[in-house]
Amino acid sequence: MANNESWNKIFQDYTIYAHDFEQAPFYITAEQIKRSCQNFTEVGQKEVRILCKQDSREDRPQVFVERNLFLLPTKNGEYVIVRGEGYVDIPEIEETQEVHVSQLKFNLDTSLIGNSEMQHLDFAYASSLIRSFMDDDSLVLTIRGRKYTPQFSFKVGQHPVSVRSVQTEVDAGYEGRTQVVLVEAKSPSAQNVIIRQLYYPFRQWQSCTRKQVVTLFFQKSGQAYSIWRFQFKDRENYNSIELVNSGKFVIKTLAHD
Repeated sequence: MANNESWNKIFQDYTIYAHDFEQAPFYITAEQIKRSCQNFTEVGQKEVRILCKQDSREDRPQVFVERNLFLLPTKNGEYVIVRGEGYVDIPEIEETQEVHVSQLKFNLDTSLIGNSEMQHLDFAYASSLIRSFMDDDSLVLTIRGRKYTPQFSFKVGQHPVSVRSVQTEVDAGYEGRTQVVLVEAKSPSAQNVIIRQLYYPFRQWQSCTRKQVVTLFFQKSGQAYSIWRFQFKDRENYNSIELVNSGKFVIKTLAHD
């Protein structure tokens, strides 16, 4: 990775190599990262946003991989390096794909333009696939885009972590009579994802409602729409995530004239 050299220097500058991660995580700021990497010439070697983007296990620099570490934001411009499992696998769905008959009474021409995860998710919702998967015809779109978390605390392993005002992004959130459904949409090549992308929005929106908050992971590959439902058994345990169920679908629409 292009940022291996940068993180090696960061670990050297702040003696992170000598830190005992079994005893405590290591906190670091964006300003410290900038200062350590200021003499690098490439943007990818000194831009904090790029250096701290570790959305999959494969995105981690080698020094993190070798020490079983991952990175979490704790506040705007502040991060914590933690030892443990920071990611969840997105398992292959082995069941035969099902046919979902769209509930729309007309065809959508505009949904055929482009190839983004957002538009595929919108089409799945418009066709009532999301409602059907959740067995909830009351779901309506109410959440989208970036917001900031309230303060909350949780544990990674035995280590407590506190978060306040961290930016999150939900690709789509649907509220129904009894539940709120949050969706993270990714490209079909994603085989794992950092738990934070599911956990932080879950904690954020659970603090806003007494309704059950449900987390879905969504992908489209070819003609197939795949959905995984995850849950956190313990609200205050980052690693309590588990897969509830999943499904792979083909959406059948009206024949075009």
